[in-house]
Amino acid sequence: MQDALGYFAIAWLDPWLLFLTAAGTFSGIYVGAIPGLSVTMATSILISFTFKWEVNEALALISGVFIGGVYGGSRTAILLNIPGAPSAIASALDGYPMAQQGKAGEAIGLTTLMSVFGGFIGILALALFAPLISDIALMFNSRDYLLLGLIGITLVGTLSGESFAKGAFAGALGVLISMVGLDPMTAEGRFTFGSVTLMGGIPYIAAMIGFFGVSEALVQLRQLDLPVVRQRIGRILPAWSSVKRYFWLALRSSGIGTVIGALPGTGGDIAALLAYDHAKRSTLRPQVPFGKGATEGLVAPESANNAAVGGAHIPMLTLGIPGDAVTAVIIGALFIHGLKPGPLLLVETPHLFWFIVGSLTLANVFLLLFGLTGVRIFTRIVECPKAVMIPLIIVLSAVGTYAIQNNVTHVYWMLLFGLVGYFMKIYGFQVGPVILGVILGPMMDSNYRRAMLGARGDISTFLWNFVSHPISFVLSMAFLGILLSQLPWVQQWRQRRADNQAPSP
Repeated sequence: MQDALGYFAIAWLDPWLLFLTAAGTFSGIYVGAIPGLSVTMATSILISFTFKWEVNEALALISGVFIGGVYGGSRTAILLNIPGAPSAIASALDGYPMAQQGKAGEAIGLTTLMSVFGGFIGILALALFAPLISDIALMFNSRDYLLLGLIGITLVGTLSGESFAKGAFAGALGVLISMVGLDPMTAEGRFTFGSVTLMGGIPYIAAMIGFFGVSEALVQLRQLDLPVVRQRIGRILPAWSSVKRYFWLALRSSGIGTVIGALPGTGGDIAALLAYDHAKRSTLRPQVPFGKGATEGLVAPESANNAAVGGAHIPMLTLGIPGDAVTAVIIGALFIHGLKPGPLLLVETPHLFWFIVGSLTLANVFLLLFGLTGVRIFTRIVECPKAVMIPLIIVLSAVGTYAIQNNVTHVYWMLLFGLVGYFMKIYGFQVGPVILGVILGPMMDSNYRRAMLGARGDISTFLWNFVSHPISFVLSMAFLGILLSQLPWVQQWRQRRADNQAPSP
């Protein structure tokens, strides 16, 4: 234990490592806030010029960028309704309405605090329960990941106002977009119509920026005559009474984020979505309706997606299996430095494990400091005249999309998706489910193939497997429960139950 504390303290006591962690966290916040610049991209770039560094220096910088980048996506989600990262999609649902009500400072302060809280829970789970959680993650197989994807798609009903049908349609549209390109197993073209350009598929970043950024700019064109909402920037840190009120929700959401993050190939976007749904189902009478600026709609996804960072490190360090795209890049960095993440890591190089835990903890502390600075300047973005803001949004969207692969075709896709998203918003469809469908589609496709191969193509065996294994059975029941919860008589019963539990005036 004494050796573990010593390795942990190295990240805190070395001034150079301290500086690298701080610089990484600060940079990650602002990289994550720019649509099109992902944490995965930033981490990949870092590896290209840190491969000659000492391993501790490289990991300190990467840990800071990882922690800061996951949080940074929430800032543009709140201020502009443009998530900087997929994990911030759920945060935009209530964060942006809060900004429209003049509460952008309050929303950013709450987001910062809950992100730090969730980050500490995920890191604590990494330090104490890494072997146990990795064993649980190994029990999940292809059909379980397929069920997780289906659950994510069906949850779009909770993101789509009162119409589950519109949410399901939007989610299915996203899955259809994700299917464009070469089949990952047979290398045959799907929905390419003979076009070589479409064989590479449609990057989800282009879809996300188009459906969120460009469509929002077009919607704002219809509201040019509306007065600018002045932001009330008073106390940025939430009151202690608010912290106590949302503590248990944040704790439960952090647990969801840690477990989901530990499942290989999932990540903070699914964790945030599941946590948002949990908040909506467990909060019977919020002070503000969900989707209109509910505080719970920020607490749950922000604590979950940052907790997923610690969770994603668990399979990477204990099994050598990446928990998400960023940890996949980090595995490459470890191999470059002559290390082998996996079961022997804790035995052969225990100092590396505890150094990573220490770096993540330190980055979380810096996240609290940097996340609460510059809030007043950031909130001025919302107060900019729309004649300036709308062209700026479109220009930044085009630059961010082009920067993915330096491909102008992606910019055309972005503009097309922006136009489609505009008409969807006009007719009452939410665009969030579309992006979730684009992200979850490839995972569902590949795991469906594997599950069907495991059943040797027999449909009866395929379906029987969903109820004959404990984890699959629990997930199947959850999936059916979500479907049943959308029935009108079930929703009426829940409303009556909430009314009966409401305190009398």
